[in-house]
Amino acid sequence: MRDVRRFIRSSSLSLAFLALFALALVGQALVGHAAYNQDQVMQGSAKVTFGHYVTSADFAVDVAENWQSEYLQFFLLIVLTVWLVQRGSPESKSPGSEGRETDEQQLVGDHARSDSPPWARASGLRGALYARSLGWTMGLLFLGSWFAQSVAGRTAYNEERTSAGMSSWSWWDYVRSPDFWDRSLQNWQSEFLAVASMAVFAIYLRERGSPESKKVGAPHHATGSE
Repeated sequence: MRDVRRFIRSSSLSLAFLALFALALVGQALVGHAAYNQDQVMQGSAKVTFGHYVTSADFAVDVAENWQSEYLQFFLLIVLTVWLVQRGSPESKSPGSEGRETDEQQLVGDHARSDSPPWARASGLRGALYARSLGWTMGLLFLGSWFAQSVAGRTAYNEERTSAGMSSWSWWDYVRSPDFWDRSLQNWQSEFLAVASMAVFAIYLRERGSPESKKVGAPHHATGSE
């Protein structure tokens, strides 16, 4: 029991967000089901069951389009902050420290410590892959969820075309359509604005005790971990 409490305490941040994710997903499914059935009634069609809705392309595309934009946000934030800086922001490295940094700074190869991950000591392709594994993972999750959005979106869109007596579109036709790019861009623009706002607001504003904020008494020009 003590080990369980220790695990919960030491993993409370991820567990809290996973719990919030589950609650939000269930809430989205319930509200989305109700909204979908309202549309069905207005169109003179029969209502669908909750099980039918959560396994439908309409629900899948709504979920996937949000996932892909979030993973895109983190992928770009991780990769762009290697080379781009914002003076005074805790989300940025200090000006002049752009780049991948030296092996000594990154504790890799001969500079790895005894408690460093085994792959940090590796050279060649294995070491290079591990040194970029976070960005690669976020990038692949973005591409995977974006592809899932395109597949589910095509199915949902073709259902609308079929009900209107029109022919179905191929996957390639759909990914070139305004519907696909409207779903993507309306999420991307909000994510980019949120990241830019966080980077700038954190220069001048504080949240005491949060690692996402500078210390309350830190000067505005202090950047990153300064």
